[in-house]
Amino acid sequence: MSDFCCCCFGRAKVDSNDDVRENNVKMNLMKKKSTTGRRDAEEAQPGSSMARNSATGAQQSPVLLELFTSQGCSSCPPADVKFARLGQGIAKDIAGDVPVITLAYHVDYWNHLGWQDPFAKSAWTQRQRSYGQVLQQNSIYTPELVVQGRAHCVGSDSRSAASLIQSAPRHLPAPVIHATFERTSPSTLRVSVTVSAKKRAGNDQDRVDVLVALYENGLVTECKAGENRRKLLTNEYVVRSLETACTLPPAADADAVVTGQVLLQLWQSFSPSTTGIVIFLQNPVSKEVFGAQQFHLPHTL
Repeated sequence: MSDFCCCCFGRAKVDSNDDVRENNVKMNLMKKKSTTGRRDAEEAQPGSSMARNSATGAQQSPVLLELFTSQGCSSCPPADVKFARLGQGIAKDIAGDVPVITLAYHVDYWNHLGWQDPFAKSAWTQRQRSYGQVLQQNSIYTPELVVQGRAHCVGSDSRSAASLIQSAPRHLPAPVIHATFERTSPSTLRVSVTVSAKKRAGNDQDRVDVLVALYENGLVTECKAGENRRKLLTNEYVVRSLETACTLPPAADADAVVTGQVLLQLWQSFSPSTTGIVIFLQNPVSKEVFGAQQFHLPHTL
């Protein structure tokens, strides 16, 4: 598996309503920022650089959606718009009543087309390659949507995405995840994690990594070259960092509690109001995802 494909099965069709949806995405993002800011102000202790955030999890864990995309691919913007709607919980035509969590990885293998994607990383290309190997793909492509680490489809294909989301396994009970956030310096964020989870039957010989992803919302880029030249691109849930905090050891049908922490590098324009954290459990070999939880960062960071 070495070939790349820009929009497998040909160029993705752009819905006539995509421009309207993109505007709705931006409006929903502004509303979400306002709501998040008010909630964080109530939860965080005044004057403190450290704030706690925890979640006991729903009865079933949400479905993790990972989009592999690129500003250098002309078929990615329509998928990016649909992905943003999924993350904001307004794409009921795709997700139905299934709760989803979204992370977008910008790959770097289309940078040679004349536009350097400012959010692309070779590490994200490698992550997509590892999925391609496990999912027995002949090639990796953009836009690609990976659902719960188990299946994939073209990111702009709403019908296939809906089918995969509806059929994705949602684990019961969901893992209990607690997280503490501390701004240790202007350029670093410490995330301390405690996870309680039950190991799955048939998975007793495999470890499960606890991964921490830092994402950014509200990114607008004026694309001046490449396939999307002269377009104003909007991107949401863009992964800026991904680190392993700890590992659930192999155990047969037992509750496991682990703790760990990661130091995440921040960027000059970092703002808690436009960023968030996703913590998820994943088998590093099979790539199966066994639970995920999303956290908003306190505005006091």
